[in-house]
This record gives sequence, C-alpha cells and structure tokens, in this order.
Amino acid sequence: MTTGQPGTGAARPAPTGAKAENQPATASTTASPTQPADSSGTDRAPESAEASAATTAESAERSPRPTDDAKPKAARNGRPTNASAATGEIEPAPEKDTAAKTSGTGKASDTAKTSDTGKTSDTAKTSDTAKTSDTAKTSDTAKAGDTGKTSDTAKASDTGKTSDTAKASDAAKTSDTGKTIDAAQDVAGTDAPKRGWISRLTKRGKAAKGDSAKAGAVKVGDPVKDGDPVKDGDSKDGDSKDDAATSGGTAKSAKASDANGPDGEAKPADPDRWEAFASAPEPKPSIVSRASRAVGRFLIHEWTLAALGSLALAVLMTWPTLRYPRYTLPQDYWDPSLQAWQMAWSGHILLTDPAHLWQSNTFFPELWSFAFSDTLLGYAPAGMLGSGPEDAILRYNIMFVLAHALATFGAYALARQLGAGRIGAAVAGVTYTYAPWLLSQAGHLHVLSNGGIPLAFAMLARGHGWSLRHGYRPERRHDGWVYGGWLVAAWQLSLGFGIGLPFAYFLGGAVLVAVVLFFVRRLRTRQAVPFGRRLFVANVLGGVLFAGVGVLLALPFFRVTELHPYAERTIDDVSVFSPPASGFVTSPAESLIWGGLHKGARAALPWHPEMTLLPGYVLYALALGGLFFSVWRLRHRLLLLTGVLVTMAFAMGTRFFDGTFTYVPLFEHVPGWSALRTPGRLMLWTTLLLGLLAAGAVTALTDRVRELTAQRIPSWPGPWLRMATLLPLLLVTVEGLNNTPHPVVPTQPAALRAAEGPLLVLPSSQNLDQHVMLWSTSGFPDVVNGGSGFTPRQLDDVRRVSQSFPNQTSVDYLRTLGVRTVVLLRGQVAGTPWEITIDAPVESLGITRQEVGDAVVYRL
Repeated sequence: MTTGQPGTGAARPAPTGAKAENQPATASTTASPTQPADSSGTDRAPESAEASAATTAESAERSPRPTDDAKPKAARNGRPTNASAATGEIEPAPEKDTAAKTSGTGKASDTAKTSDTGKTSDTAKTSDTAKTSDTAKTSDTAKAGDTGKTSDTAKASDTGKTSDTAKASDAAKTSDTGKTIDAAQDVAGTDAPKRGWISRLTKRGKAAKGDSAKAGAVKVGDPVKDGDPVKDGDSKDGDSKDDAATSGGTAKSAKASDANGPDGEAKPADPDRWEAFASAPEPKPSIVSRASRAVGRFLIHEWTLAALGSLALAVLMTWPTLRYPRYTLPQDYWDPSLQAWQMAWSGHILLTDPAHLWQSNTFFPELWSFAFSDTLLGYAPAGMLGSGPEDAILRYNIMFVLAHALATFGAYALARQLGAGRIGAAVAGVTYTYAPWLLSQAGHLHVLSNGGIPLAFAMLARGHGWSLRHGYRPERRHDGWVYGGWLVAAWQLSLGFGIGLPFAYFLGGAVLVAVVLFFVRRLRTRQAVPFGRRLFVANVLGGVLFAGVGVLLALPFFRVTELHPYAERTIDDVSVFSPPASGFVTSPAESLIWGGLHKGARAALPWHPEMTLLPGYVLYALALGGLFFSVWRLRHRLLLLTGVLVTMAFAMGTRFFDGTFTYVPLFEHVPGWSALRTPGRLMLWTTLLLGLLAAGAVTALTDRVRELTAQRIPSWPGPWLRMATLLPLLLVTVEGLNNTPHPVVPTQPAALRAAEGPLLVLPSSQNLDQHVMLWSTSGFPDVVNGGSGFTPRQLDDVRRVSQSFPNQTSVDYLRTLGVRTVVLLRGQVAGTPWEITIDAPVESLGITRQEVGDAVVYRL
C-alpha cells in the first residue's frame, strides 16, 4: 500500500506545470518542487542544499511552534514513537479500526468531498489557484498541493478510494477495509499523541461547535478556481495545525460539512448507533398517579402504621365502649358524667362567652366553680361539636378511646427515639397504656389522658438529637421538634393537674439535669459542644410557653383555695389513699386475667380502687431480663432501675417510712403538690420506666434472632424465630384485657330539657349531682347542684335546708340564693323525706306545682 509517507517505499504522482509552482515545500518533502517525483515511490531526486534550506526555513516560519506533545518522545510501553530522533522523519500513524463506518450515500468528510474513487481528509489544503481533479472535490478550506498530496495531518490510503457506500471520517480517509488512520502528524516532524475512539469523538464534537459553520466566499463543494483571493477565514498556504487544537478554518469546514450534504443541502443527523440498546424512558406519571404514590408512601410509613395500629388496638382493648357510645359510659356513670359535662362546658363557653370560662353553670351561685376539679380543658375543641347529654356521652367515649390510642403511640414514639426496635417499642406502648392497675382508673379520663407525657419527651429528645442508645448527636438537631414538644407538654398540662403537675416538675428536673450534663461534658472534653442559637431560642420560648400555660391554669385553683380553704388536702387525706407494698402485686377487679384471682388480696386493702397497682407480671419479668440482657448500656439500665424504685417509693405515699423522705417533703414544700391526695397515681412513671427496660430486652432479643436467621443455611426456621419475637408483645396485650362494666347512663328527665334557671334538682348528693351536671348540657342553665373533689359549704347548706322542701323556710332560703325553679325527681325520692311531701299542697307558700313526666316542677 502506498501512502506517500517517507519511509513507506511509495510516493504519490506529483503535478506538473503551474500546479507544481504553487505547491509549498514542507519539512517532510524530499523531492524538488520543480522535479516530478518518481511514481514508483522508491527513489526521489536529491534536492540541492540551498533549495532544501530555503524550503525548510519557509516551512518552519509558517508552521506553529511545536508543543510539548509534539516533541519527539521516547518509546512508550516498549513501542517506538512516530518520530525518529536520528532522521527527523515521521512514521505513519497506525491505522485504527475504530473509524466511523461510511454509508452508501457517498457523503464527503467534514472538510472535503471526494468522488467515488477518493476523498481528501478534512484538513487537506490546496493552493488558491489549484483545482481538484475530475474525481475529487475539496471544501472551501481544502487546498490540493502540486503533488496532489494532502497535508501532514492526514494522508489517504494507497488506493485513496472508498466504496460507494463509505463515508470518510473526520480525521482520516478510510482504506479499502473501512479503517482510518488514527491521528494526524505534525508538520514539524513530531508525532501526534495517539488517541482512542473516545478522543476522536470528543474532537469531532469540539470541531462541530466551532465558528466554522459560516463558510467563506467559496461554498462547500464548489471547485476552487485559479486566482480566487483568499478571504478572511480561509486557510493560508502552508498552514498546518492539529485539527483538535485549532478552532479556525478546519473547525468551520467540519461544521459546514456535517450540516450539509453533497450538494450543500442539509442532511439529517445520524442516529446514535447505541440508541437501540438504551432502556426505554419511563413515562411521565400523571397527577393522579403521583398523588396515589404519595398516599401509598404515607400509608406504609412507620408512623402511620403505628398510629393506625394504636387506634385499632384501643378500639379492641376498650370494647364495648364504642358499641353503644351514646348511652353507656365505662366503669360507672358518676365521674364520667362529670367529665363529660366538663368537655361540653369548655367547648360551649369558649364559643359563646370565653371571659366566663371559670364561672360555670353549676354550683350556683359559686364563683370559679369550673376550677373545683380537673378541667380537661385541652379537650375543649371536641366540646365545640354537638350539644345535649347524648352528644356529651358520645364525645366522652370517643375521647376515652383516643386517649388510649395516644398513650400507646406516645410511649411507642419515646421508646423508638431512645433507640428501641419496633417490637420493643410496641411492648413499651402497650404496657404503658394497658397495665392492669390502670383498669381501675377507667372512670377517670384525666388519669388515662397521659399520652402527651411520653410524646412530649419523644419530640424534645428528637429535637435535641439525643437518644438513650446513641447519646447526643448534634447533626440530628431540629428546633421544629423542640417547639412541638413544648406545645404537647403545655397541652398535656391543660388536661389536669392530677397528672400534669408531677409531669411539670419532672420535666423541669429533666431540663436542669440536661443543662448540668451539657456543661460537664464541655468542661471534660475542653471543647465547645454544638448546640446552636436556634435550639436555645426554641427551648427558651417553649419553656416560657409551658410555664405561662401552667401559671394561667393554676391561678383559678389558687383562687378557689383562698375562697375555700377547707378544700385543701391534708397529710391525713393522703394517708387514707396511700397503698402498701402489697398493692404492687395486686390486680384490680377490672382485670380479666388477674381480677378474680386477687379478690382476697383486694379485700385486705383499705381503699382498693387507688391501691391495686399491679403493672403486670409479664412486664416485671421483661424488665428484670432487661437488667441483664438489653441494648441499653449498663449505666442506663441502672438509672432506669433507680427510677423504678424511687417512683414506687413515692407512690406509696406515707406508707414508705411514713413518707418522711419521699412524699411528705413534696407535700409540704412544693407548690400545688398538696392538692394531690392519691399518691398511687405516680405508678404511671413506674410503668413507663419498666416499659423502657422491657423494650431494651425485647430489642436485644429481636436483634439476636435477626442475626441467627441471617446466618442459618437453610433459613427455614427463620420465620418461626421471627414470630417468636412477637410473644412478649402478645403476652403483655393479653395481660391488659379487661372486663370493665359499661352501665347505661340515666336518661335526662323531660322536665330538665326546657327548665329555666337558676334551678335546684332534688334529691341532691355528690353522685346524683354529677348526673344533673350532664343533663344541664341542654342549654346550660344555672343549677345549684354540682359534684367535684370537694363540696362547697353553701351547697351543704342547700342540701340540709332543702330536706324539708317544700316549706316556708326552704322556699325563702332558695329565693334568697336566687333559685327560681325546683325539680323533684319521683324516681329518686324513695327512702327520703320527699317521699311523703312530694304530693303536699303548696298554694299557701306562694309557689306553683306542675307534673312534667316523672318529675314535679315547682316555680318559686
């Protein structure tokens, strides 16, 4: 194969005449410009020294300075370089089989178009007066030399022909086999760096982006005629630059050739050869599809499943609360009736006259009567829905179930935040909500509404980036969770001080301990522990909000204490309700599993509803195991154990060394603590700490089972082992089953549906008056009746005087109080003085009497 390169043993036929005069001499040309070269290519005529020197100097003047890449280089990887240091000759660049395949359209390369028998390379240059042969056309930037040789950057193969279906590549002409020369050689006699197919594709892309799309005066494909002047942008004689390094004429001609066909017409872009192997693009989802995916992700999220699971479990574990939710109440209908009225009143008065929130319609004419007991003020939004006794009962039952669900979810969230696994956290949630001792509190919604306590702790711990298992992680801080935690804590406090007051002091103590540990760690490490200004501001604002809510809620209760000093508890009242140590292993009667078995033990307790404090035998066992086998660190286990023992001692009230070192100091010195007459309710904190110990043990068990199932081959016992980890959760759930009664609430008398206040309903007592409070939700008329944690002396006087009603003394006394209506219930007078006087004439007393249903209405 003849290539025209020195050293290959072949040469191209040289042009004669005028064409030969315009052919510039290059460093690689050895024949005289006026002497034709032998077509055999084996020998060339010697050139005179003067001509050779002049030609070399002229070529060197026009050629660019060689760069570092163009200098002769040593052999790489044992292969010789393209340039010979001894002779200065340039070896032919090796042919590559990675050149682009040509199509059957016979299109020319980017810078030149050739006929069927041959095409010049994209950097071949002709003189201004040279014309291409009949079989080849050059682009406006390609100029043929007198010898018909192309520039040094690319040389055609021996035959210089491509098939009718072959298309030349950008950098070189294809041979008969469709292969192209890999790289162009520099005119200075140095080799160009060898590049792979990626490099060539990159060069083509760069050349196509040049400014060469704008052709000069000569259009692509038109023959260059003699005497045509060289215009701006056209190639000069002898210009020879690397096509990858230049952005001038060759880049322009490349772009023009790519965009145009043989006749200058636009050609379609060639499809990517690998496009057929690419993966099909995903269709753009519709709005409905995106919404469905978002809903699906939300439904399968852990916290969504935890909330739904907590709600479903609450419905099942409190059944049949929602079986007849408008007519029955759990456990009894006394305290639940009072609390149903509290929710209804708070919602009603906040919508109608918020300024008189604490002056309720009961205990007329007492002031601050809404603060006579815990208010459940946090449930006021629910109280804004519906009206009347039936809606009040329905509202209470719904909140009763939701309170259980929130307690389970809150304890689950706290255990998860501290580092427990899902099953371990579920054990903590179930034991915290359905511990057997809480079944005796089924009639006290303000005690069962404790889910805000663990939830607030979980949110605060999350916002501060702290967990029991992993410690303090500053990168997980988020002030939004801190704000949310303080809001939940304030809401929990608004549900009542019976549970909220110990929570407030415990939260304050936790904040104090956290601050001390923070500065101790900083002093020990001698480094500034990351905390952040935003987190500090969130805690300050949240703490102020929590304290502000506490103060605003406490002011009415302090006012009540001033007006009714006898309402304050004494240490003797606390002693009556203080449970002995045996209460921690005694179950209430409402427990389905242990209630019947512990009947004799309950009989030995002075006041068993507040002294049966069994948190669960399964919980005891799991917590004990958590002391030895747990994911918590040893010091954390010991701290949890210490908390369990301390809270138990406080829950015993005066039964633990007479309370000298535990309950009595709190009762005497801590503000508001004297209002807590039932120390056994502190068992709530004992249950929570036991649940965290149990969660650590169950989490360690599940982690170990996961490791064992992953290592076993075959893994067929894996599902059974995983199911075994659910056994602790199943056992604590079964132990929390109840047989709580759900009595039917007495129906509202017809006489009270439209009665005008102020009114008095007889007979009157602590329990009966709670029904009257519920019945008064139809319009909320002022009533003298009322039931709470204490009985005002004025109400005692009313009950004593009205024993002889109707007589002149009682009528005059009631008129003095402002009472205008008295309703006497026939169904309740058996065994009372009214059993005889209910049908006595009243004309002489100046009042009227009317029979309305099963009641007698007196108008004073």
